[in-house]
Amino acid sequence: MGILNTAASGDVAKIMSGKDGALYDEEGNLLASVESFQSQASITNASYQPLGSAQERSAMTGYRLTLTFTEYVVYSSRLFQLLMEGLKTSRMPVLVFRGMVRSPYDNSEEQVVYRDCVPDGTIDIQNMQPGELYKRAWNWIVNQPPELQSQLNNLG
Repeated sequence: MGILNTAASGDVAKIMSGKDGALYDEEGNLLASVESFQSQASITNASYQPLGSAQERSAMTGYRLTLTFTEYVVYSSRLFQLLMEGLKTSRMPVLVFRGMVRSPYDNSEEQVVYRDCVPDGTIDIQNMQPGELYKRAWNWIVNQPPELQSQLNNLG
């Protein structure tokens, strides 16, 4: 019997990794000290079961977008300065971020813009570990729907 999914082995050379992505600030500057970033949508549904049906169904009632990243601390970044000022004044920064992934095979890009981002949850002020690189973890809430600016080409 032959392999059912022949595309799986044929596409392995085109899999992208972290070296193919980047995170930019609202001015379009590369946040070069960022180790990793992740954006996620958490979708909330309400369940209901109509009369006469044994099947329970769900309908979306809302969603929450988060953006998290970890930066290597090389110097006190603009983000850190804005956070510290926000803690002092009780007015947190509201920022725009752009996540980008570039295919090394055809240079197509997937770009997503995250607007009205505010700090949320736990953020590292200082986090030193013996034998570890100095890093700072950030958590943000994205208060606008993400905007898909460009997408990767289908090389299939």
